[in-house]
Amino acid sequence: MICCLNPDCPNPLNSDGRNSCKTCGTTLVPFLRNRFRVIRVLSDEGGFGRTYLSEDKDKLNELCVIKQLAPKFQGTWSQKKAVELFAEEAKRLQELGEHPQIPTLLAYFEQDNCLYLVQQFINGQNLLKELQQRKNYRPGEIQAILLDLLPVLKFIHDRGVIHRDIKPENIIRCRTDGRLNLIDFGSSKQLTAKAQNFGTSIGSHGYSPLEQIRDGKAYAASDLFALGATCFHLLTSVSPFQLWMEHGYSWVSNWRQYLRSPLTPELDFVLDKLLQKDIKHRYTSADEVIKDITPKQPLALPAAGQTSGKITVTQTTYVSKLPKKYTLVRSIVLLSALILLFGFSESWVSQYRRIYSSLSSRFIQHKSNEMVITKPQKPTLRTIFLANTLPDNENPYVSVAVSPNSQIIASCGSDRTIKIWQLATGEDISTLNGHSRKVNAVAFSPDGKTLVSGSDDNTIKVWNLQTGTVIRTLEGHSDAVHALAISPNGKTLVSGSDDNTVKVWNLATGRLITTLTGHTFWVRSVAISPNGVNIASGSFDKTIKIWNLETGTLTHTLAGHGETVTSIAFSPDGNTLASASRDQTIKLWNVPTGTRLRTLKGTTETITSIAFSPDGNTLASASRDQTIKLWNLATGEEIRTLEGHENTVTSVAFTPDGESLVSGSEDNTIKIWSVGRIDN
Repeated sequence: MICCLNPDCPNPLNSDGRNSCKTCGTTLVPFLRNRFRVIRVLSDEGGFGRTYLSEDKDKLNELCVIKQLAPKFQGTWSQKKAVELFAEEAKRLQELGEHPQIPTLLAYFEQDNCLYLVQQFINGQNLLKELQQRKNYRPGEIQAILLDLLPVLKFIHDRGVIHRDIKPENIIRCRTDGRLNLIDFGSSKQLTAKAQNFGTSIGSHGYSPLEQIRDGKAYAASDLFALGATCFHLLTSVSPFQLWMEHGYSWVSNWRQYLRSPLTPELDFVLDKLLQKDIKHRYTSADEVIKDITPKQPLALPAAGQTSGKITVTQTTYVSKLPKKYTLVRSIVLLSALILLFGFSESWVSQYRRIYSSLSSRFIQHKSNEMVITKPQKPTLRTIFLANTLPDNENPYVSVAVSPNSQIIASCGSDRTIKIWQLATGEDISTLNGHSRKVNAVAFSPDGKTLVSGSDDNTIKVWNLQTGTVIRTLEGHSDAVHALAISPNGKTLVSGSDDNTVKVWNLATGRLITTLTGHTFWVRSVAISPNGVNIASGSFDKTIKIWNLETGTLTHTLAGHGETVTSIAFSPDGNTLASASRDQTIKLWNVPTGTRLRTLKGTTETITSIAFSPDGNTLASASRDQTIKLWNLATGEEIRTLEGHENTVTSVAFTPDGESLVSGSEDNTIKIWSVGRIDN
């Protein structure tokens, strides 16, 4: 299809090969600037142009957004102002696009008497649409939204820019990692003396404060008011615009009457100060808000013996202070003690030699309060190459899983279906239909006969793979299900959800066994240890929790990531847990003690998924930078980087036989990589 660029065309889509629009007769443009192919209209800008979804052929048809300015009233004040704001938006994106939560400017040009601004496409939906689907947000989620957006506001304010139009429609949550992105800088303005004292009223009534709407004056505090009004809207489902229409700005004096339930004292105080009508009583900087909204007592490891499933731990994490090295003196003292206790004999000398040899094979050192253990070099990957790319799908892949016999792949994405593939041939075997919304996670049972799926429709479905039918639907979560894990014996299912809980189910009967609470934000990853003893869960609250599967008690809370935990995985021996995060790191943890072993860093983008190789020597990580990295776990070194995907890699999984690595991506493909090893 080819899209007509006439902003007044009521039906702009045309079939390929046409030279003029079938509806309005306008000459069709196959490529803007011989590079950008317009696909469809995203929004109409009220006579001044449109916003289009497009493809960038210079970047392998990567999606992008094109904003068009085509004012009808040439030479008028409105037209001049529109051109001025459009140019200002391009400049702002050029300056601010380096931030990962602000779209990057790709191009700015004039063609056929219209101006075009091309920017990065954020794959997600705005908070207004999200609100319409879920009706309201909980206080903990509002706190998380503030903590996610305030650093972005600090970034733009520090560079002398105010946004001036913050509202739910201009905040997009990325589907891949949940990160909030601030868009539409068309109303942004430099913080100059002139802008502060004279200006044009720009913004959205109800969200923008009095000084901005009445006088056109704009400050950092003006953006903070708009952020407070946005949070009020999400909490109450009451539109600030409607309140402004009915009551003017008087509604901010009694905003609490619209609440459905009381807030925490901290959030109540912050929102009230954000929504002050008088700028003199409002927050003046994002830093001030961050200070007041940040939890005062960070989570840490629980004290010994503390196993309650609902605790908030405040003790400081303790790491054993091990000696830096085993010297000759220590060896002599230890040997002397053994001789005194048990007498001198050849058997005890031999035993001591074995002990000393074992200790000497590990070199233990401290670094940044972490215990780092370097083990002898293990066999590393020798060859790995792309063996197959499964046929393009119409939608991005969110998750992939491999059957226990290494022969079948299950995949899911935003089209509400699950596809089953033959790994060896890439053949599409079947499609499972049943969920009413996007499917986020799939998992095979240990016998390979059953598949489990979790969805945005808040349900879990258990499928008979032989017949492709639903065995049962598990209902109990009050929000989207994003993570699944099945115990090694196939009896227990664990699920993680955006309702902040982990649920444990009897897989055979579908009965809910228990609900694990303790996370303060979405749970997006769960795993069960190979021995079936432990559950691990990773959350947007930046923590990992380890639970006892049988009792449901909390054994450890692992704090150390600076951002959302996106993926977790147990090593094959169950002694190590790996966690990935939006903070662009992977952390390795000792499961029995809850201590951090090592931090791996080698990417500048969010790490979306991780997987251990079956032999436990290698870790694979997927990233928003479109690559997969392989890590030597003995040394912590990056072995190599696999390139080939053209968009965010969302999921990776080794086949149980260790011969292949499977990856799914937002480029709508699944790739199968053949893995070879050194035999020594």
